Amino acid sequence: MEAIARERFVRISPIKVRRVVHLIKHKNVEEALNILHFTPKRAARVLEKALRSAVANFYEKEEGAKVAAREIFIKNVYVDNGPMLRRFRPMSMGRVGRIRRRTSHITIILENKQG
Repeated sequence: MEAIARERFVRISPIKVRRVVHLIKHKNVEEALNILHFTPKRAARVLEKALRSAVANFYEKEEGAKVAAREIFIKNVYVDNGPMLRRFRPMSMGRVGRIRRRTSHITIILENKQG
């Protein structure tokens, strides 16, 4: 059985989120939550929230089945680019400097160890 959680329009750069994603990919949920809780990056809090949502979706799909958190694995986690917020700033000699505030779309897919 699979469960999916998507966190969209997160106001953090996808590159920064991917650094933390590599720590938890293909681990069980219990270990991944422990890693995210003690990782001192802002992206870790966002990923922890999304992972907890994916676990809740998994249990909702299973309809109350007795599955331990250590038997649920992260099948795949990926981070896509969201829309960019463009801001402009005056620069020297009358030019305009573009500031691109990047956003991310995070997708977490969980699966049961037996499935």
